[in-house]
Amino acid sequence: MMMVVWNTSTTVNEAATNSSRAQEIHGLTLAYEMAAQRMNAQVRGYVITTDDYYAGIYKEANGQMAEALAKMDDLVTDPADRAKLVEVRELKKAWEPLWATRLMTLARQGRNAEAMSIIRANNKIQLLAPVLKPLRAIRAEQLDLIAAYTAEHNEAVAGSRQAMLIGGILLMISVIGLCVLLTRSIGHPIKRLTAVMNMLAVGRYSVEVPGQDRGDEVGQMAKAVEVFRGNGIAKEAADAAKAKADNDQKLVVETVSEHLSDLSKGDLTAAIVSEFPPEYVGLKSNFNEALVKLRDLIGAVSESARAIRTGSGEIAQASEDLARRTESNAAGLEETAAAVTQMDTRLRTSADAAARTVERADQAIATVDGGRVVAEEAVQAMGRVSESAKGIDSVIEGLDKIAFQTRVLAMNAAVEAGRAGDAGRGFAVVADLVSALAMRAEEEAKRARDQLTVTQTDIGTAVLAVTKVDGALSDISGDVSQVHELLATMATDNQAQSAAITQISSAIGTMDQSTQQNAAMVEETSAAARNLATEVGHLAEQAGRFTIGQGAGPVSARSKPDYVTPGAYTSPIKPLPAAAIPALVRSDDDWNSF
Repeated sequence: MMMVVWNTSTTVNEAATNSSRAQEIHGLTLAYEMAAQRMNAQVRGYVITTDDYYAGIYKEANGQMAEALAKMDDLVTDPADRAKLVEVRELKKAWEPLWATRLMTLARQGRNAEAMSIIRANNKIQLLAPVLKPLRAIRAEQLDLIAAYTAEHNEAVAGSRQAMLIGGILLMISVIGLCVLLTRSIGHPIKRLTAVMNMLAVGRYSVEVPGQDRGDEVGQMAKAVEVFRGNGIAKEAADAAKAKADNDQKLVVETVSEHLSDLSKGDLTAAIVSEFPPEYVGLKSNFNEALVKLRDLIGAVSESARAIRTGSGEIAQASEDLARRTESNAAGLEETAAAVTQMDTRLRTSADAAARTVERADQAIATVDGGRVVAEEAVQAMGRVSESAKGIDSVIEGLDKIAFQTRVLAMNAAVEAGRAGDAGRGFAVVADLVSALAMRAEEEAKRARDQLTVTQTDIGTAVLAVTKVDGALSDISGDVSQVHELLATMATDNQAQSAAITQISSAIGTMDQSTQQNAAMVEETSAAARNLATEVGHLAEQAGRFTIGQGAGPVSARSKPDYVTPGAYTSPIKPLPAAAIPALVRSDDDWNSF
């Protein structure tokens, strides 16, 4: 019995020893495979994040694989199994640079996208399967050996069932307990980890990973799965942040596009009032500030257009009044010319009748007195013409200042339109038109001032001539007392006086021509003022296309100042025949120059 017990015990011991060695080898193969899977997972983690944490875990797993393989070298005695271990080393040596080292090198070079594309392309290819295949064969053999050793043990126990019943029962209980322990310590945790990994694969990152507190390979696998779960949670957060940023950008683009559309339609009150995300607040502020500046500029141009339109209306009205006064002066010159002609005729008649009657001489004296009165009136009329010319000079000076201010305003408007970019391009064209109009007004004012200077010079000459006439008439009045003694020489004196009066008539004709030129100049000034009003109306119409708010409505180009349209003027003096006043007869060349 003792022999049976001893044999049974020996057999049981050998079976237990062999089974233990087989189970240890089996566990080492599992540890090697889990370390390999863990190392493979760290490669993916490093490619995604380029974090050295994953590289460290990769090295740790690589060391665990080497350690497990070294232990199996000590335990495996079967030559075929040892050859398989050599094969595992060779396959792993070939796999590592082809897969792990290659992908991690690409990630270090910043070529993560290329590495990920390689991973996706080989996602369904079990690249580790060839490396693990020999180990799995060893593990299967160890399972077979465990079963064989167990059967051997059972057979030995069956041969000495009666003697070793209790021992056999205890042994069976031990074996069953060991199997249950192995199942609970390895099988069930791995099964739970598999279920967790399946849930992570479908995006359920809220699941808890069990077994992280374990210190064995199962715990390491659980920690690796937890890393995957953390990466998934981080990816979900990144996707949510990107979606929020896209929504914010879409809101900003749509809002700015809508307000730019309103701005293109001329609405300068379309400020952005809706709330923008913090990173776009600066864009909103810059847009509203540019809109306010453009609105202020258009408002200033509109106000300037109103002021210019009012000033041009006043200039046109003053020009009309000056034209009427100039026509009145021309009528006075006609009267003066007629009076001088009559005086010349009477002097000739007096010279012819001097020998016949003293009474006729007295009549001549009366005529001379009347001529002096007319001469005084002529001097007064020319004085009034001179004063009117000074008034015209003042008006022209005011017009010149307005034109200068208009040019300055147009230049400022052009600068502001240039700052506004494409949105102010249309207004820059309007500013150029205003500047050109102001330059034309300055040129017309200069021409008017030059013509007025010539007119004033001619008026001075006419005053001197009339003064001479007055002196001549004074001499005639003084010599009347000697008319009876000097009748013989009166004819000669009258001829000299007739020549002087002819000169006076010529001077008066020159004055009349200058007056006519003044009238034409006034008409040109009036036309320039009306053109200025028209151009300002066009400017106001362009500015009126914009809506600026704040109670400042668009400027209407139709609202023009009311001009007083003078009625048809009829000179109170009837024109004399041209033959009666030779000096007043004009050639075609003179009128062409006029």
